Amino acid sequence: MREVRWTSEEGDGIEHLAFDARGDGFHVESAVVGQRYGRSYGLFYSVTCDVQWRATHAWLKIAGGGEVELRGDGAGHWRDGSGRALDAIEGCIDIDIAATPFTNTLPIRRLKLAKGARQPISVAYISTPDLAVSRVEQAYTCIEPDREYRYEGIFRNFAANMTIDEDGLVIDYPSLFRRLPAPDRQSLR
Repeated sequence: MREVRWTSEEGDGIEHLAFDARGDGFHVESAVVGQRYGRSYGLFYSVTCDVQWRATHAWLKIAGGGEVELRGDGAGHWRDGSGRALDAIEGCIDIDIAATPFTNTLPIRRLKLAKGARQPISVAYISTPDLAVSRVEQAYTCIEPDREYRYEGIFRNFAANMTIDEDGLVIDYPSLFRRLPAPDRQSLR
């Protein structure tokens, strides 16, 4: 199990994420305290991916507010927590939770792009704090394998280069998120 923290560069905000690689895939739990569109929120979420980094389950809950659950088969077929098909995101393999840089890890790891390769994708975008789920178009370009990738939010005309670590977790996402240094465990004794 690994834990990382990010701070928001858009305003007040911090995220604490627990990341666990297991034999059946990847499991994440996280808490985000943030602000978006002038509204403060607290968000708890969990995401499960299979061994190919395809999202198979996501659950998000806003403190004192709504929640959403998505169940995927890894092939782009999604259902909500009640089992209803989500036709609006049919064909989307990846999810993108607006409040976190973590969900950039999913397409970066899943696509395994060669240096210079660019791949447009459709993703299930989950906005915060309203937790609305919609289909959006994005693209990823590999600048340097396992080190730097370019994200393009085609749906909002935004692009940024991100640096990542050996697990594919974002270190720096200019103007949005920056990884905080790991705490010195010896000083916690």
